[in-house]
Amino acid sequence: MTEHPLRERLEDLNRRREEAIHAGPEHAVERQHDKGKLLARERIDYLLDEGSFHELDMLARHRAHEAGLDSRPYTDGVITGWGTIDGRKVFLFSQDFTVMGGALGEVFAEKIHKVMDLALSVGAPMIGLNDGAGARIQEGVVSLDAYGGIFYRNVQSSGVIPQISVILGPCAGGAVYSPAMTDFIFMVREKSHMFITGPDVVKTVTGEEVTLEELGGAKSHSSKSGVASFVADTEEAVLDEVKFLLSFLPENNLVEPPSFPPTDDPDRRAPELYDIIPASPNIPYDMKEVIAAIFDDGEFLEYFASWAGSIVCGFARLNGHAVGVVGNQPMQLAGVLDISSSEKAARFVRTCDAFNIPLITFVDVPGFLPGVDQEYGGIIRHGAKLLYAYCEATVPRIQVVVRKAYGGAYVVMNSKSVGADLAFAWPSAELAVMGPQGAVEIIHRRELQSAADPVARREELVEEYTERTANPYIAAERGYVDDVIDPADTRPKLIAGLELLRTKREELPKRKHGNVPL
Repeated sequence: MTEHPLRERLEDLNRRREEAIHAGPEHAVERQHDKGKLLARERIDYLLDEGSFHELDMLARHRAHEAGLDSRPYTDGVITGWGTIDGRKVFLFSQDFTVMGGALGEVFAEKIHKVMDLALSVGAPMIGLNDGAGARIQEGVVSLDAYGGIFYRNVQSSGVIPQISVILGPCAGGAVYSPAMTDFIFMVREKSHMFITGPDVVKTVTGEEVTLEELGGAKSHSSKSGVASFVADTEEAVLDEVKFLLSFLPENNLVEPPSFPPTDDPDRRAPELYDIIPASPNIPYDMKEVIAAIFDDGEFLEYFASWAGSIVCGFARLNGHAVGVVGNQPMQLAGVLDISSSEKAARFVRTCDAFNIPLITFVDVPGFLPGVDQEYGGIIRHGAKLLYAYCEATVPRIQVVVRKAYGGAYVVMNSKSVGADLAFAWPSAELAVMGPQGAVEIIHRRELQSAADPVARREELVEEYTERTANPYIAAERGYVDDVIDPADTRPKLIAGLELLRTKREELPKRKHGNVPL
């Protein structure tokens, strides 16, 4: 009895599948493991729910014979497909460094184009696991054109589906621009590197000597350049953080973020806040302690934790619902707004607005950072980004004035005048054009010049001015704050406010797009 021809064909298919699963040579696999790095498929298995991965284009191979590429491994160096994380659908690609160094060629890019198109059309997050050597030099301009197709799709998807880039190895040259246009970038300390030009080129062109880690490592990009939003010590920790982030994000811009049965009492008061805020307005405190006291279970996923530290941004939950939190950080530069903190918060506000995540803003801001460097660096332009972001945001927005709220910086921090739905103030709030010291110097300049004892007179005037203006009641009289509240009641007040605003609908004027002050 002869064997059914289909069985032979199935054997052939299974052989090809095996080749695709083990596309990289053994020595390359060993080298990857020796560096303490997971393989492309191991990363997918760790990230997705068990058994949920559906692979696309497993048997794709390059066709660049004239480029001198004789070996034609299946997958062409990238694994693409879809699966679930905590039961929710996601799409992903995982670059395979064991196959041609994970370098991008025409077919490699076509696979990414296809999965990105699918993610956008069905409305699910797109995750890129990057570990590749950049453009495949042998394929020349074809590779460059293929990168353009990825960049174009990043922009089409922007604000429609969450896009997450995970850098798990090298990411250089033009390859960095796709992650740069996604919503979040994750990096692993000591293992991930991003740069436009490497250390050798930098030395040749500028004469500067710099190591790979100093130039493009996770530490540099998370603390100096503002490129990496989240950093962890291991690949597994980074992938766990990706899962945690997704728990705050909706599948796309047309649905609400996920909510969970609350495990923290919505009526819980937080009297510990009395002890967090110092008696003197000039003593700093940690805004993250305020956040921990108010939100569900003290849980907070901080965004850009090591960059632009004078402002704190991140995700938390209120009564089980995801919220974006922005707060000035008095522990650093007294919580001023500078170039970096304005950019960081503006990006965060726009991300939350794009994905229907309500915004809670805690204000303790003495102003914008003065200085020649700030002015020449464009603080006017960069500060305007944050102002623009808040003015444009249509999600529910609640402001809580904790302490200082001075000048234009108060207006920028989600005040009623720029569209906050609700504004609360604590009795410790000070809403004024500037601090008492500066105000007295300007208002009473002549009197102080002619005073018999200018120091004593200045102290008297500062005390008078403080008593008269360093409080929330003038603002409350005029309705610039809706209520002055007991700090311990902040949590239930915010929960009630969000419940009220859950049905908020706001239509923006019809236009192609606004012109953000970039």
